[in-house]
Amino acid sequence: MSTSVLARPVRLAAVALAAVATLTACGDLPAPGATPGASSRPSGSSSPSASGASPYVEPGAGDGAPHHNENNAYRRAGEMAPAHAADAEREAARIRPVLKRLWEQRKWNPETVRTALLRLGYEEERVAQDGKRLGGTLTVTGLPSHGEGDGPVTPEESRVALRVHDDACVTAFLQQSNFAVSTHGPYPETGCFQPPYGH
Repeated sequence: MSTSVLARPVRLAAVALAAVATLTACGDLPAPGATPGASSRPSGSSSPSASGASPYVEPGAGDGAPHHNENNAYRRAGEMAPAHAADAEREAARIRPVLKRLWEQRKWNPETVRTALLRLGYEEERVAQDGKRLGGTLTVTGLPSHGEGDGPVTPEESRVALRVHDDACVTAFLQQSNFAVSTHGPYPETGCFQPPYGH
């Protein structure tokens, strides 16, 4: 084998290595007039993230995603006045034993739950087509449908919302596995019920 045939691949490899070294070299170009080896970055600064993620993250963002809080504001309940929060807790204490009894009896369909809660003296909430509330405070519905198998499934379980004040709600759910009652302020777009993900 001649040396000229062997020299060509060696020269190509050397050119390729030089190109790779140039493209992957780290460090900054010195500013004009700077001494070789001196950094052009101000002291105390760090190098930018290699991930390309936004440098801005809202304070309190759960997973660190930029704009997490802003994007999920519709899923955060409003604040309750202290006196109204106490009223909501009082109503939750009235509702909890009724729901516990129904759950133990395995009666969690909306009609049964609604009837039991209306016996406590609540009135069903009425809403006009434009969304304006017309009276009443209690809403009992089925749990939202979810996809399963060939299509949507609507569970027999129930969810409950009681509007105690404009800024105070009691919500609950009953399902085969458990039940729960909680108090909170209303959600900006959906009142007492927490809106689903996927605005």
